[in-house]
Order: sequence, then structure tokens, then C-alpha cells
Amino acid sequence: MILLIDNYDSFAYNLYQMVGEIAKEIKVIRNDTISVKQIAQLNPQAIILSPGPGRPEDAGVCQEVITRLGHKIPILGVCLGHQAICQVFGATITHAPQLMHGKSSYIQINQESPLFKAIAAPMQVARYHSLIAQKETIPECLKVTASTNEQEIMAVEHQTYPIFGVQFHPESILTPNGRKLLANFIQFAQNLSISESFRSYNYMALKMKQPFVTTNKRLKYQ
Repeated sequence: MILLIDNYDSFAYNLYQMVGEIAKEIKVIRNDTISVKQIAQLNPQAIILSPGPGRPEDAGVCQEVITRLGHKIPILGVCLGHQAICQVFGATITHAPQLMHGKSSYIQINQESPLFKAIAAPMQVARYHSLIAQKETIPECLKVTASTNEQEIMAVEHQTYPIFGVQFHPESILTPNGRKLLANFIQFAQNLSISESFRSYNYMALKMKQPFVTTNKRLKYQ
């Protein structure tokens, strides 16, 4: 089951519809109606953090989900969800140089990332955001996997754990390969779930069973 955490955004149900066409089962829950413990009990195969209004710290349970479950459950953050991931690990979320609401951009992508497998570069994406992760503050534990020509951060992935974020909207018609990206994420999660002890995941730290910590001293895995 794929769990979609809805950050009170109309785009969440576009995500729900598209993911539902790919995955066998998807469940959507709003960000202030469930605890991390309850989410863990649901035992989702993967978690998607939806877009939403406001700042990452206002996104209900999302940041706690990242810090407490991100070491063992694949997480994809979209727009606000992406910003929540970046902020949890120490990046600064600031105002974007220009408002991008319903605008299309071509971005450079790292095709070695599981998210961008078999997607041509540059990738056309839909952008709906006024905030962005500040490039200079991205911590070493996060790898930038997509950016604009102006070097604005468009996607990240954790160097150790199965955590991914995209600033753009894969569910939008303005992102032609968005469905492929979501399918890549779901396939990645499925590969992990059928591989004992995450052995199919190619990051060594998963095998070392390191404790999950962040560079943000306010938030640590317990």
C-alpha cells in the first residue's frame, strides 16, 4: 500500500489519481489526522508527502515522518513535501527568485537517480511554488539530482536512506514524464520491499544499520 499524506492541497488528489493508476493500493490521509505510530502500524510500502500551502514546519506530521520512518520506508516529497525533506536535514527554505505558479520549465536531471531512470534530459516540469531550498545550505547528506539552468534545486535524494524530494509537480499535465517518475519511485519501493534487509538498495549505510540522524538538531530519529 502507498500512503499519501495530504497537506491540505487540491493537487493531492491529482497525485492520488495518478498513483492509483500505477500502484495496486493507495490510501490518503490528511497531515493532522494521524500519528507516526499509526502510520508505522499501517506498514505502507512507501509514503508520498503531497504539495501544500505554507512552510514545511506547518505540514503536520510530515517532518516527523521523515525523521522517524525515513530510514526504513521509501519517502517521496512533492513541492512542500520536498521542502520538508530539505529542511529536516538542515537546508534553509527561502523565497524563490521569482514566483512559479503554473509555469513550465526544462530542468537538468541526474539520470542515474532511481527517480529519473529512462527519462530524457532536459525534463519538462510544472512548477507551482514561491519557496525553494537554498542551494548553499543543502547538506552533504542530500544529493542534488535536478536543477534549473539558474541552479535552483529541483530534486534531491538522501545519500544513505530511501528519501527523495522533487520541487516540481509530477502529477501535472505540464510534466509529461511525471507518471514515469512516479512509476519509478513505486518500482523502487517494490524492489526494496521484496529484497530482504534492503539488500537491493545500493547504499552501504543501510547494510551497516546506522542510527537515523539529521543535521538539524531539533529533529532526530528516536
